[in-house]
Order: sequence, then structure tokens, then C-alpha cells
Amino acid sequence: MIVEIVILAMIAAFLGMRLYSVLGRRAEHEEEIIPSNRFEPRDAQDTPQAPAAVSPELVQNERAIAGYPPAIERGLRDINAADRNFELLGFLEGAKSAYEVILEAFWTGDKEELRQLCDDDVYESFAAVIDEREAAGITLENRLIRIEDTTVHSAHLDGKVARIAVRFVSDIASVTRDKDGNLIAGSLDDAVESRDVWTFSRDTRSADPNWLLDETDEG
Repeated sequence: MIVEIVILAMIAAFLGMRLYSVLGRRAEHEEEIIPSNRFEPRDAQDTPQAPAAVSPELVQNERAIAGYPPAIERGLRDINAADRNFELLGFLEGAKSAYEVILEAFWTGDKEELRQLCDDDVYESFAAVIDEREAAGITLENRLIRIEDTTVHSAHLDGKVARIAVRFVSDIASVTRDKDGNLIAGSLDDAVESRDVWTFSRDTRSADPNWLLDETDEG
């Protein structure tokens, strides 16, 4: 009887060890962390946020601004911070168009056009020269052959007023005639390189997106 009890105890112990080994391994597997593609946040602050979409225009504008020397870049960034709609490449295209229109208006004596594109001081200077030409009977037959280069010369934010100076390198053919139509100087067959620095300004608080020419200089 004692021998049988011992044998049964040994069998029970063996089965117990087998059962523990199976259940133990199963429990260990059940406790393993199962990888998941989902993110389970602990709270709202841990919720992952989708990256904000960046427009191609914004990337292009950032690259254009970063391509200038530090002093000009700082000025452009100040202007961009004051006016979130500012786009450098769009501004330069507008400045190039204004350069062409203003030159043509000045040469032909179109004060009305100049009045819309220039501030008071620049307009009065242009108008005075036009009046002097007309009084002397002098006419111009100038032509803008091409604009070789348009680039930012300087930029800064003066309070809320943005001011950007643009250097234009262009080829211009000039002809000046007297009141009788006689040639005084120049030739339409011989274009001369011209370098001008024009400063455009705009109040960043204004709803009007247009810039005005407020200073001219040789570049």
C-alpha cells in the first residue's frame, strides 16, 4: 500500500510539473506584447497630429527668400511676417511690370498712369520733368528692349510699411527730338545698358495689395 501511495504521488507530481510547464509557457505567451500598427494614446495630448500640409507656393517662397544675403533675408522675413500673403517671386514679377509701365508712361508723358503707380514725391518729380519737356517741345521715342535682371537690392520693414528696393538691369534705346521733329540725340538701333534701383513701398495693414514706387536711383 505504501509503495502504491508513493508511486501515485510521484505520478501526480510528474503530471503537475507537465501541467505547469504547459500552462506556464501559455501564460508567458499571453503576457507578451503584440505589436500593433495602431497608436493607443494615454490621453488627448498624446494623440499624434497629422503634419500640416505645406503648399508648393510656401515652399517656393521660402526658397526664394533664403537665396539672398542675410541682411536682405531678414528684411524679407520681417515683411513676410507682417504680411502673410507676401510672395517674393510674385512681387518681383509685379515690380518688373511696374518698371516697364512707369518708364513708358514717363517717356510718353502719361501723368494719369504715373499717378496710379507712384507716391506723391516721385510723381511730382516725374511730372515736373514732363512739363519741362513739353514746354521745350521735346519728345522722346525711347524703347525698352529687354530687362536682363531683376533682383532685390535691399528690404526692410519700417513700422508697418514694407520697403523693397529692386535693381533692374535693362537695355534701352533712346531717341530725343526737338519741337520740329529733328533728332537731338540717341538712336533706336543702339541700345544702352541701364542700371536702376527703384524702391517700392506698401502699408502691410492696407487691404490694397498694390505697391507704389517711392524712390528712384541709379544702380
